[in-house]
Amino acid sequence: MPKYNILTINPGSTSTKIALFKDNELEFEQVLRHPAEELNQFSKLIDQYEYRKEKIINFLEEKNITLKDLDAISCRGGLIGPIPSGTYTINDSLFTRLSTDVVHASNLAGIIGYNLSKELGIPSYITDPVTVDEMAPIAKVTGIPGIERKSKFHALNQKAIARRAAKQLNRRYDESNFIVIHIGGGISIGAHEKGKVIDVNNVIDGDGPMAPTRAGSIPVEAVIDLCFSGKYTRTELKEYVSQRAGLTDYLGTSDVRDVQEMMEQGNEQAKMLYEAMAYQICKNVGAMATVLKGKIDAIVVTGGVAYSKQFIRLLKERIDFLGEVIVIPGEEEMLALAEGALRVLTGEEEAKTI
Repeated sequence: MPKYNILTINPGSTSTKIALFKDNELEFEQVLRHPAEELNQFSKLIDQYEYRKEKIINFLEEKNITLKDLDAISCRGGLIGPIPSGTYTINDSLFTRLSTDVVHASNLAGIIGYNLSKELGIPSYITDPVTVDEMAPIAKVTGIPGIERKSKFHALNQKAIARRAAKQLNRRYDESNFIVIHIGGGISIGAHEKGKVIDVNNVIDGDGPMAPTRAGSIPVEAVIDLCFSGKYTRTELKEYVSQRAGLTDYLGTSDVRDVQEMMEQGNEQAKMLYEAMAYQICKNVGAMATVLKGKIDAIVVTGGVAYSKQFIRLLKERIDFLGEVIVIPGEEEMLALAEGALRVLTGEEEAKTI
């Protein structure tokens, strides 16, 4: 069978990660850094499109990779509103969604991919964007009419890791029940029932446990007081709770390895906060266990913090009575993007459209 050359694109706020796969085998991966002085010339995120696109093209040329040899481009999905899980062809309609009101760098992936694919005459896709919504209606209810809980989480990595865990257990993902814990700068905890994430905390807007860069759930009265304190504008407060709170605000770092060093040096506050983060994660896992009515095939821990044996030990002390704990550290987002496109290219899955 022919092998497919798939370029994957995953932009962050100050970098763009790209990788080339032959089917699901990694040929190379590279992080293209974007210095602040270069990004500062753009007043809006959408204006960075041509700049980042040229960076990608120039790097591929340096690697002697001919664009015409590509078979598909697979892109990180952005904030595009709630959609079902899956791989989507970037058509005119999806491109319009990606390019309207761009507030997160991930939207730029599909914009770049769409334009490159038009030039090359090949398909471009997004897979499992952060706004994948499979939540049960009952999980969206709040105590205020007109306000619903929203599904925003590490869908791409959670889905990919859950599929891998299912393979380890010789099961099908769509026949399994998992609780998946993604622990990175933000923390998302999802209840996966028969291949659908029926409940999950909103990691983008501040729901769930305290995280390295995020406040997590905050008592409502305290939030109201912050809103009327005069210390923050609406934009500043949203940025604070989602990017500069958590361990970052308490300890001046979002790197759990730094926190562990502080603990080794006798910093009691660092120890308490480190344990508090694990404690809050476990409480949320317990909640998701009730969502699945205790029918759990495994609890799967992933993300960068999952490399810490010390942190994993804290989690297992409180949750391993619920079932087997499978640890798959890191983020496999680039591979997940390639696999999403490959499932479509090989006919295993039909591409969805918007």
